[in-house]
Amino acid sequence: MPGLLNQPKRSVHLDDPRALRAYAHPTRMKLVGLLRVEGPFTATRAAELTGESVASCSYHLRMLAKYGLVEEAEGGQGREKPWRATARYTDWRHVDSEAAEALSAAVAERYFELMTHAIESRRLLPREWREAEQFGDDIVYLTAAELAELGERFSALLESYGARIDDPAQRPAGAEPVNVLRIAFRIRRGETAS
Repeated sequence: MPGLLNQPKRSVHLDDPRALRAYAHPTRMKLVGLLRVEGPFTATRAAELTGESVASCSYHLRMLAKYGLVEEAEGGQGREKPWRATARYTDWRHVDSEAAEALSAAVAERYFELMTHAIESRRLLPREWREAEQFGDDIVYLTAAELAELGERFSALLESYGARIDDPAQRPAGAEPVNVLRIAFRIRRGETAS
């Protein structure tokens, strides 16, 4: 297929505490996310998208490249080099360290920021999108093995739409990027979300 030769790999795994701490920076998380959806782009475009300075974006992109999260893309002229994400996902599962916990907390904060913005601006969406969006929770009783199986089944379902990320020609008319959060955790007795 044309245009798919240099697509990012599925995921990049982080286990180096320095890489975990580097990625936990809010601007860097935002840049990687934007590159996955809107990239490749230059530091100048990154500044426009994030509200940061070009120098700041350039620095953060170089830091992300140091840990394999982004890389220079083809094209560009002079100092205006484009960057692209190296993977569709970042994974640090099974890393048991303070740096991994700090990154998970930073990602949760980013999710909260994105959800809050979505809730505050949803009245601006067309009705069909407002009705299609989902916000809620379920409580189910599972074993650890069942929870792992649920995650695998959910991943497989989402992967059936995965080719659309790399090949815009596979996106049906009206398709827009949708952030699907997968958060499942054991509840301690006496604690519930609502």
